[in-house]
Amino acid sequence: MLHILAIGNSFSQDATYYLHQMLEAGGVENKVVNLYIGGCSLERHWKNIREDEAAYVYEANGSATDRLVSVREALEEEAWDVVTTQQASHDSGWMDTYEPFLGQILTYIRGKMPKATVLLQKTWAYETDSHHEAFPRYHCNQEEMYERLSLAYGEAARREGVGMIPSGDVIQALRKVPPFVYGEGGMSLCRDGFHMHYLYGRYALAATWYERLIGKDIQENTFMPHSDLWDGEADPEALAVIRKIVHRVCH
Repeated sequence: MLHILAIGNSFSQDATYYLHQMLEAGGVENKVVNLYIGGCSLERHWKNIREDEAAYVYEANGSATDRLVSVREALEEEAWDVVTTQQASHDSGWMDTYEPFLGQILTYIRGKMPKATVLLQKTWAYETDSHHEAFPRYHCNQEEMYERLSLAYGEAARREGVGMIPSGDVIQALRKVPPFVYGEGGMSLCRDGFHMHYLYGRYALAATWYERLIGKDIQENTFMPHSDLWDGEADPEALAVIRKIVHRVCH
């Protein structure tokens, strides 16, 4: 059984929403937990760890629960195979916001779970017309934000000796192919300018984690997403595009 723990925020919530079901469709028994605080930065994660703050909503297999837990409680719950964390999106392009907090977090995780694979989720740039209050830090330029966060995550991963889940790379690659070329009238992969589309965006992230974590070809996975939060059925052709791009980026 594969045990996955994400110490994150709404971006890891997006990423893990379909992951449990997708892994099951791929024949992998699993448990996926996301620790959720909206907009939580690495600095705040470290503060919460240091103070043993039970501040995280415990989300199990894509569903929220009424539990509030600390990082310590969650880590001690299972022998986790994979533990992930990430920078808050607004700080993702600023290297000086990563340390010393990331190093302290990773040291703590490794102390608790020495056999776990620890990864960073590389987050994504905002939509071109996003109204997120932090977008002006990147001159409201999606490419600039993507380039900055790519440099920052890359340097952080190199410095700390951890691998990455290339979520941000997949989203940026998808934005260049139909039906997701938003600037030419295509569909946005964001639902509000920064969080993922309830169906296609979240599916793309789960597919990225699937390939990165277990090494199986997502193009052979039969899982079909459905969301009560989005009024519509999945377009099989759009899902096929996502699977193709995910596989290409992950290899």
